[in-house]
Amino acid sequence: MLVSLLAPIVGAGAGLVDAFFRLILEEADRIRNALIARGHDAHVLGFLLVTAGCAVTASFGAWLVRRFSPHASGSGIPQVEAMVHANLELAPPNLLPIKFLGGLSAIGGGLALGREGPSVHMGAIVAHLIGRLFRRPAEEMRMLLAAGAGAGLAVTFNAPIAGAIFVLEELVRRFEARMVIVALGASSTAILISRLFLGNAPDFHVAILVPNSAATGPLPYSDAATWVLYVALGIVAGIAASLYNRSILGAFALTGRLDRVPVEARAAAIGAAVGVIGWFVPDLIGGGDSITQSVLAGGVAISAIPLGFIVRFCLGPVSYAARTPGGLFAPQLVLGAQLGLLCGAFCAWLFPHLGIAPEAFAVVGMAAFFAGCVQAPVTAIVLITEMTAAFTTLLPMLAACFASMFVVHLLRTAPIYESLLGRVIEEAQSPPRPST
Repeated sequence: MLVSLLAPIVGAGAGLVDAFFRLILEEADRIRNALIARGHDAHVLGFLLVTAGCAVTASFGAWLVRRFSPHASGSGIPQVEAMVHANLELAPPNLLPIKFLGGLSAIGGGLALGREGPSVHMGAIVAHLIGRLFRRPAEEMRMLLAAGAGAGLAVTFNAPIAGAIFVLEELVRRFEARMVIVALGASSTAILISRLFLGNAPDFHVAILVPNSAATGPLPYSDAATWVLYVALGIVAGIAASLYNRSILGAFALTGRLDRVPVEARAAAIGAAVGVIGWFVPDLIGGGDSITQSVLAGGVAISAIPLGFIVRFCLGPVSYAARTPGGLFAPQLVLGAQLGLLCGAFCAWLFPHLGIAPEAFAVVGMAAFFAGCVQAPVTAIVLITEMTAAFTTLLPMLAACFASMFVVHLLRTAPIYESLLGRVIEEAQSPPRPST
């Protein structure tokens, strides 16, 4: 059972690396927003500098990947799955700094990508290095890789149980005692280390105004009469998730046909487009945590949600196609929260007597959209519950995730990481092309 004793070591290493990545990325977001604000003082010159800056950071992230570690591109979760299931060697030691710097450059520069992708991948790399140090056999190496990836997810969202569940439901796809021990050991230790730097509070604060008072309180339990509305939300989220998965694969395939154009130039063009959006609406670029928090706190005008949803829906797949390090979870949570709040506001207007809290629909929408895209409903429910501490929405989440999963299966939509896994394996087994 040496592998079980190594799990806390893996978790500690992943927690330390990913906590620093998150802290530095938060600082990069603040710097980017400050520079955009100051750029408006310079008018046209400021616009050109902001656009060029976003183009350069995206291009730099793509160059790092192409030049030093091709397997560092994208989310990292499909790469980890390839190591676990296909036994592919996709974790060279130099991947760790490339994932760190490339993710920092791309996401900090404004691309609509999630920090969880680099964090999961770096957690797996830490596990890979520790497993090699202790000369563990192949089966135990795969267990440590999966546990390290789960520890990375746990740190990303301050969600230790979701990190362990993600390992069992998505990465290894089996529940057995030894894997549970290793996953829990890594995730719990990672959270213990990361909270020394990040604090103990949930990632998002959700509260609503108490009737006839200026105070705020937690979300109330949902009335049974609203359950059918949550099922309807799940259906809408499932349709949207199916379209989103197809958009990601479509954007990925489209940029793949442009292989004669250097990947750095493609990333620069995408970064420049992000810079233009950021100039006019800086809150809509980047990972999107600030958007999600504003939605959950009721700080966004309902009339602004449709446009914001459309922009982020398009920006996520385009950003992922830049081939820089960056994940898909956080952008999915933004879209789920926006879609849920919009549906909740509509239901509150349509059925005023039910006392519907649109913020509750935003929380449930996050879980339903995530479940539709990733098709890991248990991870979705546990993750959103831990991130928001909105335990009163647990049962509506079950109903909405059921409906979302039902819809995506009717539409024959493959889980996004399953689709990307096939591409990772194909690229790993193909000879490299000089042009990229």
